[in-house]
Order: sequence, then structure tokens, then C-alpha cells
Amino acid sequence: MQGFVLYNAPQSTCSQRVRYVLHVKNLAFEEHRLDLFAGDQLKPEYLTINPNGVVPSLVHAGQAVTDSAVIMEYLEDIHPSSLRPSDAFGAAKMRAMMRFIDEVPTPAIRVPSYNLAFLPHYQTMTAKEFQDLCDAKPLRREFLMKMGRTGFPDQDMNEALNRLRRGIQRMASWLSDNEGPWLMGGQMTLADIAIMPVIVRMDDIGLASQWSDSPAIQSWLDAIRRTDAFTKAYYHGSLLTEKYPHLQTERKGLPIVGSDV
Repeated sequence: MQGFVLYNAPQSTCSQRVRYVLHVKNLAFEEHRLDLFAGDQLKPEYLTINPNGVVPSLVHAGQAVTDSAVIMEYLEDIHPSSLRPSDAFGAAKMRAMMRFIDEVPTPAIRVPSYNLAFLPHYQTMTAKEFQDLCDAKPLRREFLMKMGRTGFPDQDMNEALNRLRRGIQRMASWLSDNEGPWLMGGQMTLADIAIMPVIVRMDDIGLASQWSDSPAIQSWLDAIRRTDAFTKAYYHGSLLTEKYPHLQTERKGLPIVGSDV
């Protein structure tokens, strides 16, 4: 079986998921780190791999697999382990968790991430340069247009923070209902890995207070950080505060969930 080639970016939350799965399965892979600000993901050679122009993409045996959730399941399909329940109902339950994660907290974390870390880059562009960039984005055009070169307005930021809070509440209920330490009980699954980058990012940009009343989430985060795969997946530069040191102070200015400021 031919090897794996992963096209990804260090700070990409979706890339972090896939890196973790590859490492937890001890699968060797060739890593191509794309510079998203340089537009590597929009170059013709990459668009032949992933027409959506986003990361990550996994090439295996000459075939491209795209979308992080799909890649994770693909790796479990070809190298089965304990990351997915063996019974059909358990697998369905896990996939329902993953669907919620991908519909609610995962897109929500992009809003504070872009406002805090990526907006300054776009502010250096002219109006035409920014418009051309938006028009070149197959999946993210409307998202960037809404952000503009002034950032997401308070209403959008508060909406995103509220969605993150709902994600935290759902995660806390999963841990409680299934008696932890993982989302489905005693065994880590793909659902844990799916939500991992959201929780890590929230902690990194100063939103850990959102689970101050849910100590099980902090215990979950501590446990996943202790795994060997975490250290390998989150190499230096994977956290926004490592890439953008100014965030160590600026992140303290995030509005409180539900506030009008």
C-alpha cells in the first residue's frame, strides 16, 4: 500500500484533526505545509487535488481524499482501530456527535480566530486585492466578504461566541451522560478528535472560562494533551499564540458570551 501525503497548514484546525489521527495510528506520512496567506491552497496544482481550495487533503495511493471528517473516517476504514465503535448504533451515535461539532462549534471558532489573528493581514490589502482574494475562494468567499477588511461586527462575534457556548454545553452533557473521560465513555473516538481543535483554540485565544463550570471538559483537555499524538500533531507554530505572540495580550479583550459589546 502506497504511503500518505498530507497537504495541510499548521494553524488549520481541520488539519490538526487529521494530523492527530495519523499520529495516533502511527501512520507515517509526507507532510506538505501550505502557506495559506501566500495562496498555496489556490494554486492550480493544489486545486487539482482539492477543487475547494481548502486544507487538509490526503493523497493515498494516488487518490485524493478531502474534508477532514471524511479523511478521519477513511483512515479508520483502511486502518481500523478503536477510534470508532464497532457496533452500528455506536458508530451512528459518534457520527451524530461529529455532525453537531461540524455544524455548530467548528465554524463558530473561525470568527474570533479571524478577527484576532488573520484580520491584520487582510487590512494591508487594497480593496481590489481583497475582493480578488474573496472571489478566488471556492468555499470561503462569503465568509471573507462578511468579515471585510474591518473585521466581523460585534453581532457576528457574539453569535459565534454563543454558538461556541452551545458546543461547550453539549460537550459537557456528552461527558456526563457517558461518564467520561471521553465523549462516548471509556474510549477515545473520532468525535473527541473532531472537537479537539475547537477546545484547544478556545483555550489558546482566552476562552477557557467558557467551561469554568464544567471541570470534566478541563480534565478531558488535560487528558488529550498528555497523549503522544497531541505533541506530534501540535508541533511549534500550530497554536495562534505561537504564530502571533501579540495575541497573548490581545486575546484578553474578547467580549463575554451574550454581551452587547
